[in-house]
Amino acid sequence: MFRSHVLICGGTGCHASGSDGVMSALSEEINKNGLEKEVGVVKTGCFGLCALGPIMVVYPEGSFYSAIKESDIPEIVSEHLLKGRVVERLLYRETVSADGIQSLNHTAFYKKQKRVALRNCGVINPENIDEYIGADGYQALGKVLTEMKPEQVIKTVMDSGLRGRGGGGFPTGRKWDLARKLIPDADQKYVCCNADEGDPGAFMDRSVLEGDPHVVIEAMAIAGYAIGATQGYIYIRAEYPIAVKRLRIAINQARDYGLLGKDIFNSGFDFDVDIRLGAGAFVCGEETALMVSIEGNRGEPRPRPPFPAEKGLFGKPTVLNNVETYANIPQIILKGAEWFASMGTEKSKGTKVFALGGKINNTGLVEVPMGTTLREVVYEIGGGIPKGKAFKAAQTGGPSGGCISAANIDIPIDYDNLISIGSMMGSGGLIVMDEDNCMVDMAKFFLEFTVDESCGKCTPCRVGTKRLYEMLEKITSGNGEMEDLDKIKTLCEYIKNNSLCGLGQTAPNPVLSMLHNFKDEYVQHVKDKKCAAKVCAGLLQYSILEDKCIGCTACARACPAGAISGKVKEKHVIDRTKCVKCGACVEKCKFGAIIRA
Repeated sequence: MFRSHVLICGGTGCHASGSDGVMSALSEEINKNGLEKEVGVVKTGCFGLCALGPIMVVYPEGSFYSAIKESDIPEIVSEHLLKGRVVERLLYRETVSADGIQSLNHTAFYKKQKRVALRNCGVINPENIDEYIGADGYQALGKVLTEMKPEQVIKTVMDSGLRGRGGGGFPTGRKWDLARKLIPDADQKYVCCNADEGDPGAFMDRSVLEGDPHVVIEAMAIAGYAIGATQGYIYIRAEYPIAVKRLRIAINQARDYGLLGKDIFNSGFDFDVDIRLGAGAFVCGEETALMVSIEGNRGEPRPRPPFPAEKGLFGKPTVLNNVETYANIPQIILKGAEWFASMGTEKSKGTKVFALGGKINNTGLVEVPMGTTLREVVYEIGGGIPKGKAFKAAQTGGPSGGCISAANIDIPIDYDNLISIGSMMGSGGLIVMDEDNCMVDMAKFFLEFTVDESCGKCTPCRVGTKRLYEMLEKITSGNGEMEDLDKIKTLCEYIKNNSLCGLGQTAPNPVLSMLHNFKDEYVQHVKDKKCAAKVCAGLLQYSILEDKCIGCTACARACPAGAISGKVKEKHVIDRTKCVKCGACVEKCKFGAIIRA
């Protein structure tokens, strides 16, 4: 029994900032001071405050240390762990107040959150099944196998109002009910987990798998019992090595404990789970393409109907949900449908995990009740925009979603509200943009991603997104015409209505959304040939201010195109016919003599 426990984040974000080195240094220092029997060290999943890594929390005090370096470890061990004196200079600033050190739960980042899917992340060791069991793990599976019939399980999920967290928002219980009833005498059924998560800026599912892998395994077994399946597959991209490693450990532990395999809980129910690695193709996040990939074929979508509940993996009835959806299931079973339905809004129950990124002070993972406003997420939980810049928009749903402008910042975030303003929930990526972002350029950024990720199977997506990207490129390079805006709308609608799968059908969403909310910027790019945000290089003009130029020649020496001329100690000039608008001159000038407009 340890007198102190030190929790160190072992998620991808903290891993990238050096948490492994910090943990090694901590273990070494603890041994050096003879504290190995008094202080326990636990590597956990993500705490949520990803920008503050490496993160360390010391219990029982609950002291939250952030941005820890290996060089800080000797002081923490000698002062805090040995002498009981908290090292205040290393604490997260918001936990220190005039009244003393407060709990992390009282900080602006956490106090409005409600952690359901993330409840164990940053709390338990994800590689130790005993810690998961100690947090009520596998109790839900035991309950359904010993106390509930499959129909009761499905009804509980339906009554909870849980909708798919992967983007479409389809009612989870209804999906399970269809898979159970459509072909009741099927000789085999499958349960699949979509852990592909390819949206730029999205890392919700990966963090759940890194911090609490057993919750997904337990939920898949529950789904298997509910629909009559005996085999599950987790489809995860190989680019997530930490998540893959912890999943494998968790699956093996569950098998060793008899929680996967034959006759689970002596109930006669058999269920096992295997992992299939994806190669990072965004299209494999689409359910039919994912199943085709699991089958060993090129990841391309299949026409629907038939839907997977009738004819899915290997042609058998299949349930497919994403990681976050499954992460809610055990708590719904244990606490009841009413508990879950009491959170959120009328048509969007429960909580939602968002990966908060972009122009925001508190980058990281947040989980809030459905119906929380965007203003609360950005300014209260997210800590606002860096350098006091103005909020301009937030992109939800990644390259398949749309933007929420400042005019709608007070809209409650749920499935229906976002659709009503031309956006969508998506899987949960939330990219914040400020006054320095060009919305035409942002639309081009998301579209470039979908152009690259199109599988090429259908012409509307393969060719249409490419032509759409070329139109935006024409506008940002200064060659756009007003009629191009109408052509963009027409092509967007064609792509949406004729593409085979969700990738192509939603690819135009960012373009349409940003064109609707920021048409004035598009018009400015076309008519005035200007980019107010000064982002689109093709629309920028560089000039040297005569009263500030001292003739130091730094700009001329930095120019790769030889576009700047002038003698030493005399005003220099830029030949715009030669200027490639790279901005090297602005970076080199120490006197603010070069402007771009």
